[in-house]
Amino acid sequence: MKRIALYGLMALLLFFVPLAADSAQPVQVEILYMNHGPLQPILKELNDLCAMYGKSIIVSRYDFESPEGERFMSRKGIKQHVPLVIWIDGKSTFPLKGKEISFMGFPTGSGPVFFQGKWTIDDLREALDQLIHKK
Repeated sequence: MKRIALYGLMALLLFFVPLAADSAQPVQVEILYMNHGPLQPILKELNDLCAMYGKSIIVSRYDFESPEGERFMSRKGIKQHVPLVIWIDGKSTFPLKGKEISFMGFPTGSGPVFFQGKWTIDDLREALDQLIHKK
């Protein structure tokens, strides 16, 4: 009798655990970018990174100079000239390694120095990993 109850419990767990995992909401990623030459390698790297996550994330991209991008910037309160901003679940900053990382500007070490932020593609990957595993 105990064996039947154990098998029944295991069958229920095997059925319901995947359903619970599938019901997690995907992480929302919004990318505001300037479609200029110096940023192209970074945009490709971001596209490759986002593609790795499949359905775990939903990515929206907004070209800084398009009407849609201008409306998006207005909604987000962006008034300055910035080549790249990334929001993860509505926030452009993320607590990582004991500090607040702002996903704004070129990643450190790429693009013009005066437009570099203090973040890396690995920081973005780590932030996405944390949120996906948390959900």
